[in-house]
Amino acid sequence: MLAHRPLNRLILTVLAGLIIIPTICGRETQYITGTSLDGVTTKLALDRTPALYTGDFGDCLGGQSLLNVTKFDAAFYYDNSTILFHLDGTTNIRNENLMLYISVEAYGESRFSMTVDPCKVNIYSMCPLTAQQPVEAFALFQIGPQQVSGIPQIAYEVPDLEGFARIQIFANSSQTEIGCFQAVMRNGNSFSQPTSISTVLGIFTFVAIVASFVTAAYGVSIPHMRSHYAHSLSVLIIFETFQSIFFSGALSLPWPSVLPAWWSNFAWAAGLVPSPNVIHSINPFVGVSGNASQVGGAGSTVINNQGGLTQQIYGRSLASIIIRGLFKRSPEIVKDVVHALGRRQPYDPNDPYDYNWNGDPVQPGMPLPGDWTGFAGELSELSIPAPNAFMVGLIWLLVVVGLVIVLVVAFKYSLEGLVKLKWIKQDRLEYFRSHWTGYLSLALLRTLFIGFFSITTLAMFQFAIRGSARPTAIAVVVFAIIVLGMGGLVLYALHFRLRFGTFSVDPDRILLRRGKVMGFLPCLVPVRLSQLKEKELGQKPAGSLPFVRWHFVDNDAGRQNVHQDEPYVKRFGWLSARYRLSRWWFFSFWLIYQFVRACFLGAASNSPLAQVFGLFIVDILALVVVATLNPYEGQRNTALAVWLLALTRVITTGLSIAFLPDFNLNRIIVTVIGVVIIVIQALLTIAVMVLIILGGISSWMSLSRNREYFSSEMLEGVRIRYFEHIEQRSTDEPPPKPKSKSKTDSETNSDKFPELPKEPYFTVTSVRRAPKIEDEDDDYLAEMNPSYNTGSTAFNPRPTSRRSRAASVSSLHSVSSLPRGARAHRTSWSSRDFPQAEQDRLSPILVRRLSSGPGHIRASSTNIVDSLQGHRSTTSLQAPATSAPSSRPITPIKEVAQKEPHMNEARETEEAEKSYLEDSQ
Repeated sequence: MLAHRPLNRLILTVLAGLIIIPTICGRETQYITGTSLDGVTTKLALDRTPALYTGDFGDCLGGQSLLNVTKFDAAFYYDNSTILFHLDGTTNIRNENLMLYISVEAYGESRFSMTVDPCKVNIYSMCPLTAQQPVEAFALFQIGPQQVSGIPQIAYEVPDLEGFARIQIFANSSQTEIGCFQAVMRNGNSFSQPTSISTVLGIFTFVAIVASFVTAAYGVSIPHMRSHYAHSLSVLIIFETFQSIFFSGALSLPWPSVLPAWWSNFAWAAGLVPSPNVIHSINPFVGVSGNASQVGGAGSTVINNQGGLTQQIYGRSLASIIIRGLFKRSPEIVKDVVHALGRRQPYDPNDPYDYNWNGDPVQPGMPLPGDWTGFAGELSELSIPAPNAFMVGLIWLLVVVGLVIVLVVAFKYSLEGLVKLKWIKQDRLEYFRSHWTGYLSLALLRTLFIGFFSITTLAMFQFAIRGSARPTAIAVVVFAIIVLGMGGLVLYALHFRLRFGTFSVDPDRILLRRGKVMGFLPCLVPVRLSQLKEKELGQKPAGSLPFVRWHFVDNDAGRQNVHQDEPYVKRFGWLSARYRLSRWWFFSFWLIYQFVRACFLGAASNSPLAQVFGLFIVDILALVVVATLNPYEGQRNTALAVWLLALTRVITTGLSIAFLPDFNLNRIIVTVIGVVIIVIQALLTIAVMVLIILGGISSWMSLSRNREYFSSEMLEGVRIRYFEHIEQRSTDEPPPKPKSKSKTDSETNSDKFPELPKEPYFTVTSVRRAPKIEDEDDDYLAEMNPSYNTGSTAFNPRPTSRRSRAASVSSLHSVSSLPRGARAHRTSWSSRDFPQAEQDRLSPILVRRLSSGPGHIRASSTNIVDSLQGHRSTTSLQAPATSAPSSRPITPIKEVAQKEPHMNEARETEEAEKSYLEDSQ
C-alpha cells in the first residue's frame, strides 16, 4: 500500500498538468492589426478595454418596450475606429421587420448617431423579429473621423463621463417605436472608489474613536478626564462632516455625474452600506419587485410617436395606426419565451473574444442609467433603490448599536483577563472597569446622537416619496422615537442644570468700536457692553444701540460650575463635555440645527427651489451663530466644526444653486462646478485626516499626564504647553496676551513676586575681603579647601578650582591683637556653606517634592533664595557626589483622586515649603 502512494501522487500531478495546459493555451493573448483615427497602425490585443463602453442599462420607455433584453453592450474602440454592438433578448412579436437607431449623448448634446437596417448588417435574429427565435444581435461597424467628430478628446480621460448610449427599435409596418434601451457610458475613470477611499476613511475614523474613548476612560478625577476628553477630536464632528458631504446629494437637482460618484465614498458614514444581500432581502417588504435579469415589458401597449424621430428614419409623417392586433400572443409562445429568457452567460476568461467591461440590467426600483437627478440618482451609484434607503439605514444603525455593545463588553473583560494574567497593573483603567455599565449606556446614547441627522433625513425622505405602507409605518415609529427621545434627553439635561435658578433680562447696549479687519481694513466692530471688562471701558465708542441681556442667575452663587459638577458630568457629559464653560448648552442648538437641515433635505425633496434656497439661508445663519458663539473648548474641534465644515456647507449649497433647471446651464459648465465642489470637499476630508492624526498624538500625551517622563523627548515641550493650554481653556477665560520682546527679565520676575516699593538704595560695585588671622589656621584651611589635607583619603568627586593665593595678602602673616591660637567668630560665609545647612533644615518629604514638576518648588533651594534676590544661582540642592538626570516637569494639572490617601503627608509637605520660604526671605 505504501509503495502505491507515490505512484498515485505522480499520476494525479500529471493529470492536473494536462488539465491546466489547455487553460494556459486558451489564455494566450491574441492580437489583431488596427488603424486608429489618428492614422497610427499597431497590433492590438483582442481582450483590450475600449476607449468608451456602456455600463448598466434599462428600459427608457418605462417598462413598456415590446422586447425583453438581457444584454445591451456598446463600445467604441478609438485605436481601430470601430463600434461594437451586442444585444440579446426575446420578444412576443410574431413577425416584424425592424429599423435600429443607435445614438450617443454626452454632456447634454448628441455626439454620435447611426441608423441600422438589421438585414443589411447580417443580424438575422432581427430580420425579421419573431417570437420563436431569441434575439442575438452582434455587429462591428467601421467608422471614420467625421462620424465621431462630435466626441471631445477629453471624454476619453475625464472621470465619470456624463453620457449614455441608446438604441431605439422601430417596427417597419407601423413605423412606431416598439423598444428603447439606454446604457450609461464609461471610460474606465471614476471618482467612485469606495474600496480604497472608504476603507482609508474608516481606518482614520476608528483611530479617532479609540483616541476619544481612551481620554474618557483614563483617569481617576472626573474634571481632569473631562478636560482632556474635551480636547480630543470629536467623533460626532467627524461623522457630521462625512454625513454632510454625502447628504449634499439629497437636494433634488440634476447633478453632474462626477458628484454622485464622489459622494458614494462617504455613504458608509450615513449608514448606507451597499450590501446586495440586504437589499434583495428587503425588496419584497418595501414593495420593489421585478426581474433583475432583464429589462423591458413585452407588453401590449400601443406606442405611437406621431412623427418625431420616425420622421427622420422613414422620411414621412405617420397617421394614427392601431397595431394592437399585431402583437397577438398565444400561451405556447409565452411559454417558449419564458424558457428562452435567462441571464447572460458569465464571463469566460479563456475566450479571447469575450469581455468583462459590460454592464447588467438595472435593478428594480432604480432610475434609468445616465440619470443622476436628486437623492435617487445619488443612491443609484450605490445600487440602492430609493424605496430601500430608509430600511437599509435603519438596519445598519441597529448593527452599529449591537457592535458598540459587543466592543465595550469585550474590552472590559479583556482588561480583567489581562489583570488576572498580570500582564497589566491592577489599577490600569480602574475607573472604567468599575463603571463599565455607565460607559456602555453613554456609548449607546452617543451612537444614537451621532446617527440622529442621518436617520431623521432618511425617515423624512421615506415620507416624501410616498413608498409602501409597511416601511413608511416603521419610519413613522422610528422618527418619533429618535426625535422625541433625543429631544427629551436634551431638555432634561438643560433642566437638570438650570432647575436651581432663574433667567433674568437686564438692559444692555451694543457699542460700535473702531477696529480693523485682517489687521489693516478699518471697520466698526459691534461689542456688547456687558462683555467688556473694566479696563476696556476707557475707549470711546463711535456709537451705541440699545439692547437687552438675557442671562441665567443661579440661586446658589457658590455652586460648582457645570464642568466641576461631577454628578452632572457623569450623567450628561456625553452631551456637554466638549463645550466651553459658558457654552455648555450648545448641544441643544446643534440638535435643532440638524433637525432643520434634515427637514429641508428629506421632506422638501418635491420642491427643489424652496429646498435649495432654504437650506442655503439656514447654513449661512448657522455659520454666523456658531462663529459668534465659538462653543468648543478644543481648538481642533473649533477649526473643524466652526470654520471648515460650516464654510464648506455654505459654499457647497451656494454652488448647487447653479444646478437648478431654471438656469439651464451647459452641462460642461455644470461638470466644472461639480469638480470645484469635489476639490473643496476633498480638502475638507484631508483636513479631517490631519486633525485625526494630531488628535491621536494629543490623546497619547493625555495618557501620560500622571507620568513624569514622556516617551518622546522631542515632544516634551509640546506636552507641557499642551497641558498648560488645557488648564487655561478650562477656565473659559481669554488667553493672556504674549509679552513683547522689549520687556526685560525683571518685568518677567515681577509677575511671580510682588514688586517692592522704590526706596533710596546703593549699589555695590566691588568687594574686597580683608585678611583675617584665622586664615592661617590649619583646620580652617582644611575646612575651606579639602584638598589642603593631603593625608586624607576621602573621596571628593567635585574637583576644587581654588585660585592660588601665593601673591595675595592672605598668604602673609597678618598682625592682630588676638593670640595665634585664638579663633575669631566668622562674619562671612562662603556659597559652599549653603547647601549642607539648608539640607539639614529640610525634611526628606520636601527634598523629594523639590524635584517634581510645575506647581512645586524646584530642586535647588538656593535658586529660590537667589530668585528672591533677583539673580540666578549656580549651586544645587543635590550633593556634589551624586549624579542625577535632569527632572522633566509633569502636567500643571496633575490629576488627583477624589479621596487623597496621603493627606497627612501632603499637609506636612505644604507646611515645610511654607516654613522654608519664610526662612529664606
